[in-house]
Amino acid sequence: MAVVDYGAGNLVSIAQALTAAGAQVVLARRPEGFAGVDAVVVPGVGAAGPAMARLRRHRLDVPLLAWTAAGRPLLGICLGLQLLFEGSDEDGAATLGVLPGRTVRLADAPRLPHIGWNQVERRRAHPLFAGIGQGADFYFVHSFAAAPPPEADGLVLAETAHGGRFVSAVARGALAGVQFHPERSGRDGLRLLANFVALAGAAGAGHTGAGDQAEPGPPMAAG
Repeated sequence: MAVVDYGAGNLVSIAQALTAAGAQVVLARRPEGFAGVDAVVVPGVGAAGPAMARLRRHRLDVPLLAWTAAGRPLLGICLGLQLLFEGSDEDGAATLGVLPGRTVRLADAPRLPHIGWNQVERRRAHPLFAGIGQGADFYFVHSFAAAPPPEADGLVLAETAHGGRFVSAVARGALAGVQFHPERSGRDGLRLLANFVALAGAAGAGHTGAGDQAEPGPPMAAG
């Protein structure tokens, strides 16, 4: 499983959590880093514009688009979820456009950024949340969230309330994204990552890429 390293995420904690969840983690810093893996995780913190600039500078935007177009397993986390949509109201950036809709400021929020634990209320069943209770708490750090258009409402997997309600998880085919940080969300966060690892292993069986292997990540301790 490749974690995309474009300088916009806490790679150590994400890679540690994925390793604890059963994944063999590598870092993808160049286009060829997508070869030979069964799934991709796109982390991210910060603003969309600088993140997209870094993706393009490292030539990672095109292989990400090719990966999603092929229906391969991908998980976006926080900003990594927001980048899958068409654009961001945070700084006007055009993003990857894999999913319809934009990233918008949280409506009627009592305070911003939204930091801390909050309930994730599922709107439909999905194996990503297998074994996780309805309304389970996950850890958030953000001021913006994705807003799919009404005709794409089927993308929405879960919502959370912080003043108004916002989309906290999406899923379409093998693609999923969460606005919270599972790597910082204790047992339920680890369970969600383990569920993604299992889904990726099933979907990726028999699929390998061509070219150089992804770069090994740093040694990880379970936890």
